[in-house]
Amino acid sequence: MNLMPIGLLGLGFFSGMRHAFDIDHVAAISAISSRHSSINKSSMLGMFWGLGHTASLLAVGLAVLLLKTKIPHKLALSLEFIVAAMLIILGISVLLAIRREKMHLHRHKHGNIEHAHFHSHKLAEYHGHGHIQFKKPLVIGLVHGLAGSAALTLLILADIPSTLLGLAYILIFGAGSILGMMFLSAIISLPFRLMSSRLHNAQQLLRAGTGLISITIGFAMIL
Repeated sequence: MNLMPIGLLGLGFFSGMRHAFDIDHVAAISAISSRHSSINKSSMLGMFWGLGHTASLLAVGLAVLLLKTKIPHKLALSLEFIVAAMLIILGISVLLAIRREKMHLHRHKHGNIEHAHFHSHKLAEYHGHGHIQFKKPLVIGLVHGLAGSAALTLLILADIPSTLLGLAYILIFGAGSILGMMFLSAIISLPFRLMSSRLHNAQQLLRAGTGLISITIGFAMIL
């Protein structure tokens, strides 16, 4: 029995889990998860990040496997720059959201009826009327899947003799990254969950911290 494929797939799974904890991923998911105090909802955000990450990884991986090529260094650097810019935008959006949430005009629907009212988060915990937008973490995951160490991980695919084994490696790597990001998102949401509505100022301070960290890491990557 050839144990090489089993060992390779095992390496892919644990590499995917470790990859989820890269500093740029932590910064991105922190900026997104800071808006939610629900552990389940934050885990779902992490799952959608992982799905987007795996989708782009699979697309590029297919090209690497079929063409037996490697990702150009200049392209990898360009993708890193896009990730850095995205982190800066995410951080700024967190800070702007904190400012808006002091008092804002809120529109939502109840069935087919839409209405608006002024709403303040100053005395209440986060609200969402039961729905979360998963498009943002999905898109962020797509971008991250094209850049950074994920792209470098694809370098070994050119040396895998079997296309089927290469695809299995990508999917196992993706499964590891999904699980890792779900766990990371849940951990990040814990401080917001533990803080009651009376500690609203502390919540906002913690959210501001995630935004500033995201901006700082983005500029550090550019430099």
